[in-house]
Amino acid sequence: MRAGRPKIGDQATSDVVVRLRTPEGRDEWLYCHSAVLAAGSTYFADRLSDAWPTCQILGSRYCVEVYCQELDLSSHVTALRLLYAAEPCSRFGVRGALGVLQAAVNLGCAQIAAACAGYIESAPWDEADEEEILRTVPGLGAQYEYILARLRPIDPAPVTSIFLSAFRHATRSSAAGPARELKSAAQEQLEYMLTEDDDTPLVALDNIDVKSQVKECVTGLLNRFSDFLSSVLTKQKETPLVGDNGELQQELHTFVCDVSWVCQVLSKLEMVKCIVLYWVGVSSDVVEAVDAVCPGHDCLNTRLKVVEVSAKVLEAVAFGNIVLPTEKRRHMVNVWIAFARTTKALIVQADRDDDDDGDVETPKANLDNEVWQGLESAFVSIVLTLPSNSQAEILSEWLQSKHVRYPDLTEAFEAWCYRSKVAKRRFSFLSDIDRVS
Repeated sequence: MRAGRPKIGDQATSDVVVRLRTPEGRDEWLYCHSAVLAAGSTYFADRLSDAWPTCQILGSRYCVEVYCQELDLSSHVTALRLLYAAEPCSRFGVRGALGVLQAAVNLGCAQIAAACAGYIESAPWDEADEEEILRTVPGLGAQYEYILARLRPIDPAPVTSIFLSAFRHATRSSAAGPARELKSAAQEQLEYMLTEDDDTPLVALDNIDVKSQVKECVTGLLNRFSDFLSSVLTKQKETPLVGDNGELQQELHTFVCDVSWVCQVLSKLEMVKCIVLYWVGVSSDVVEAVDAVCPGHDCLNTRLKVVEVSAKVLEAVAFGNIVLPTEKRRHMVNVWIAFARTTKALIVQADRDDDDDGDVETPKANLDNEVWQGLESAFVSIVLTLPSNSQAEILSEWLQSKHVRYPDLTEAFEAWCYRSKVAKRRFSFLSDIDRVS
């Protein structure tokens, strides 16, 4: 009768003891068989060979000591057990297999190491797995670096291709179901790809080809928005929009959200000029369309998105990033001061209505306070760039408004008063020059 394959831990047939020892004092004894160890591990083949002079004797058995860290002890035990009976590495999970891989490399168990590496390379990872793999695999040797293939930096060409394809999805017309989810995901990931944080942006911000194709997509979106505005205003002139305008409201909201997102992306690509010039040209139409489709505090979120876009545009003008003629600056201030303070008043009214209804759980529509402050500062800066008489007209209308609290143009008012008072003295040198002439 042929003897069966020996089993680890069988003292009756064991001829070698493996002592696993840790710096903390752990001492695990495993009764093993030299034939099995030498066949599956180059480390044990060397230690049990006649060429190894310091092999200890424990009772009638050889004794081989293996030193490892406390956290690696169980992985070494598993690696030794796998020399006796192969098991699929998937049962250990990714991090378990990673520990066994380390132990197998340490013990020279090539077959076990290959099986663990193959499983890890093909298995799905979570973020914690990725961090552990990045810490461990580079120290195991060049033959295991293929495991890291999915984490390596990608070549620029595929990145650019994915970015532009995603941008086309992000600027398409509104869609339903999976297409809408893809559009939303594309917008979110594109913004992340361009974010400058601890890591550099995935796409070079000065890539001329990228900018050219982005501009083409943005132009398509803005043209569709202009067509929508024209359609709404035409309908409004023919038959005033009353009653349920749910579809128009949803379409308007989607367009405004897309334009707001485009503003964010174009600012990262230093291409905000095209959206600023466009918004300046359609400001009156936007306000008229919003008032027609979203009267009162209906669709307050849409009005707030419009304010958000206008704030970005006006800040670009106020900081001098985009140069506009005087008439266009005055037009922008007049249009958006009126819209902003009306929207502020609608927010206050909506809050009062919610309080009266006792609905304290419904989140209240509003913008971050920094957006309102930024818009207010932009108004002040632009007003102070206008001719004195234009400033006087704007400030006079502001002081007479019942919504004088927002925007607060006090700073512009004070500067106008000072400039007006000292203007004659400041310009007196012109009279002196004329007399001399």
